Amino acid sequence: MKRISAFLLVATASVVAPACDPGVDGPGDNNTDPDDPTNPADEWNKKLDARKPDYNAALRIASLRLIGELPTMTQINLVANAADDAGKKAAYEGLVDSFLADPRFSRQMMVYFRDLFRMGGTVNTVDLETAPAFAASLAVANDSYMKLLTATTGTCPTFSAATNTFTAANCANNVTTHAGVLTNPGMNAHFTSNFAFRRVDWVQRTFNCQKFPADLSETPETYGGKLYTGKFPWLSVAGKTNGGRVDFHDVQSVVCMGCHNVMNHIAPLFANFNETGQMTAAIAVKTPLGANDLARATDFLPAGEPFAYRLGQATPDLPSLGTAMAADPEVARCAVKRFVNWAQGKEEITTALTLVPDTVIQTQTEAFVASGFKIKDLIRGVFTSDDFVKF
Repeated sequence: MKRISAFLLVATASVVAPACDPGVDGPGDNNTDPDDPTNPADEWNKKLDARKPDYNAALRIASLRLIGELPTMTQINLVANAADDAGKKAAYEGLVDSFLADPRFSRQMMVYFRDLFRMGGTVNTVDLETAPAFAASLAVANDSYMKLLTATTGTCPTFSAATNTFTAANCANNVTTHAGVLTNPGMNAHFTSNFAFRRVDWVQRTFNCQKFPADLSETPETYGGKLYTGKFPWLSVAGKTNGGRVDFHDVQSVVCMGCHNVMNHIAPLFANFNETGQMTAAIAVKTPLGANDLARATDFLPAGEPFAYRLGQATPDLPSLGTAMAADPEVARCAVKRFVNWAQGKEEITTALTLVPDTVIQTQTEAFVASGFKIKDLIRGVFTSDDFVKF
């Protein structure tokens, strides 16, 4: 059966609605807002309402996602032979629970977080498995997703593929107080770059489901004849006119500050990690200005400008950055969206633009927050939702 998902219909409704008459969905329909997913007269809601539960189809997908194998004939028959929809639903949800308790679920979470983090294996003797292993271990333990940003211990576990088990361990990369995967040596080694901008970009894409630019102003300003959409003041970032050696104020081709107003306030927090992910006493990232030219604090921000996650949210160190991110509702929504996309076989959000409207995942997000951001509970909610079991 063909899957019709709510987020796909809501996201595409405005694209396929008749351009010449946006207030009419069809003959006799007086709906004046065809893009309103809550309007019962909307044609897209009619399509959603026409879906029917197919618990055996859902079982097949859930089994492949959660334990990496097809369901057994016994499991298929348990659902297929149930007396009615209520019985099929109960049988299906019981099997989902069994998958979540299965040791093979650990393996699947390692695969999921390797893909999400774009990390795995070993590169130049640096272990790139510990960040995915930490995230996967939180999922298996039904722990808080936000510990990915705030945990101070046990952030570098190892995973045994032979036994599907984790062994707890602390990261050893000279960090005084860890902040989940933000201080992970593998992440910082893997995403090393000039000015630490790749590390900042990874954080933004992974946890905010969005590329830069981020946090746009509703009242853009004009500089050099170009619109500046950032919220931070123009001169809060360094440029050639206020102490920097790179002109982040350039507007010749693009308005660089559109991205760098946020990036430059975060990047210095990652600048002391060297190419192997070890924390050093001084800035260890390079610039494009010369082969061995190291960045300076004044290349990022003018003297006295505080580091910040967003405008008005000062984050003087990585633990405070993690705390600010964990409190950001967009981070919680991003986690839900990513698990929804994974369950339904959609591609990565930021590269394929497989967007999920907030309205579609509102109920799941509220449950996620209320649970204390428990990962396994979220996954169960996704795989037992109407949008997953109906086709």
